[in-house]
Amino acid sequence: METLKKEVQEIIAAKMVKMTGAEAVIRCLLEEGSKLAYGYPGGAIMPVYDELFKYRDQFHHVLSRHEQGAIHSAQGFARVTGKVGVVFATSGPGATNLVTGIADAQIDSTPLICITGQVGSHLLGSDAFQETDIIGISTPVTKWNYQITKASEIPEVFAKAFFIAKSGRPGPVLIDITKDAQFGELDFSYNKCVKVRSYKAIPKLNIEKVKEAAELINGAKKPFIVWGQGVIIGSAEQEFKNFIEKTGIPSACTGLGLSALETDHPLHVGMVGMHGNYAPNVLTNQCDVLIAIGMRFDDRVTGNLNTYAKQAKIIHFEIDPSEVDKNVKTDVAVLGTVKESLVEIMQFVEKGNHKEWMKEFHKLYEIEKEVVINEQLNPTKEGLTMSEVLAGINKETKGEAVIVSDVGQHQMIAWRYAKFTKTRSNITSGGLGTMGFALPAAIGAKMGAPDREVIAIIGDGGYQMTIQELGTILQTKAAVKIVVLNNSFLGMVRQWQELFFDRRYASTVMTNPDFVKIAEGYGITANRVSKREDLADAIKKMTDSKESYFLEVVIEPESNVFPMIPTGASVSDIRLS
Repeated sequence: METLKKEVQEIIAAKMVKMTGAEAVIRCLLEEGSKLAYGYPGGAIMPVYDELFKYRDQFHHVLSRHEQGAIHSAQGFARVTGKVGVVFATSGPGATNLVTGIADAQIDSTPLICITGQVGSHLLGSDAFQETDIIGISTPVTKWNYQITKASEIPEVFAKAFFIAKSGRPGPVLIDITKDAQFGELDFSYNKCVKVRSYKAIPKLNIEKVKEAAELINGAKKPFIVWGQGVIIGSAEQEFKNFIEKTGIPSACTGLGLSALETDHPLHVGMVGMHGNYAPNVLTNQCDVLIAIGMRFDDRVTGNLNTYAKQAKIIHFEIDPSEVDKNVKTDVAVLGTVKESLVEIMQFVEKGNHKEWMKEFHKLYEIEKEVVINEQLNPTKEGLTMSEVLAGINKETKGEAVIVSDVGQHQMIAWRYAKFTKTRSNITSGGLGTMGFALPAAIGAKMGAPDREVIAIIGDGGYQMTIQELGTILQTKAAVKIVVLNNSFLGMVRQWQELFFDRRYASTVMTNPDFVKIAEGYGITANRVSKREDLADAIKKMTDSKESYFLEVVIEPESNVFPMIPTGASVSDIRLS
């Protein structure tokens, strides 16, 4: 026994290498297969950046122009690849500049490792230069966080961080490392984490609940599926498609669920939510069984909870137990991964045909088409519409592009009119609604999917929140296509002011700079279009370009996005105008 113990110790010792904590940080990332990070250097993280220089042949660091840009780029990379995004920042303002992106990643279930430098451990709590309690600040918006004060802690903490960030329902993890821990030495060895005591990443699937769900589905006359991003996160796109095709159930997505199923699939009846499609919103309150798959019943989806699907039995497929019954009371909750749950239920659900029920969706779609869609795609007004731009992009990309949208009217238009043929093609800020997300996220998405066309759809307001990331494009040569839909307003706020505040346009009129000159100043080919007859050619020139390209489209200043569910209204009270 002693001999065996000694042999094990010798094997472990042989695998150990003495190094600094800063070098250990880079080695941990490489051990996890991570070879790309975004960030901005500063005093408290400088030892790690010194090691990044040494490892530049193995690890690629992208110098963003602002820490918020860095974390949004990491999000874009994570969303398009399904891998963990990595971001570096220094202490104090560097760390606090990450907070918006961390909160965004938390609510949208994006796996991130955020690494911040910190003042020396002997200075903690002394209000030292650039000291901020980032652990306390980030606790409400991280899946887990930890402050390292000794170099020897680094391998174990990083292994645990990666496991937590990517397992179960993914999310952001923050690791704060004091400067002395970065300079300190340790005997480095790395073992990947496969479990954490008291943390149950994936609930065990209860087959009886699967059978209960199947029984309700088989007996339904008007079943309706609403799916969310959980289908994409769980890599369950094919299983989901198999399920809906066997059951024949009409299916609608949330904003973040877009692209899990091709837009033109015959059972895809549109998008639910505040600016979703007319039919799925109205018929939510007429179905007899509502099947929620990988979605969390967000308020922008449900509208008034007191009237939401009260007539229906609710089945909820969900990986996170805390989401079950949080907003909507379920009749059957199937806990586990979407992929496993859908595989199991296939043996219990019957082959279905709901043609008469589907006719209800088609009938209401025709109403929406006549009242809203035709005017948006074939406008009678002189000014260009956002929808026309999306239609032009669809034509040139054939629905194969990654569309990265910012937040506002243009985002809702992108969700409504973009065509998708591939999964992980809709990258956006959903739950937090972060303006400024799209430009840096598009950079990360392009680096994660270099062979795909990546097009950022941005409003003139959100664009100026992170416009400095054009410098990142200049330095990296990332071939991102940027489309700014310029109506010289903060459009979504202006729409609300028009509809609910008697057209009092308080602080929503935008006096904008010359966006074309700015793009050209960063070495990006740029164009502006304001006439309908020039639009198609302008879009083609952009998509034909092999390099980054900027296109500004001047659009109708006071156009609105419809349909619309006013705040507090029922989903069945959706307005068409």
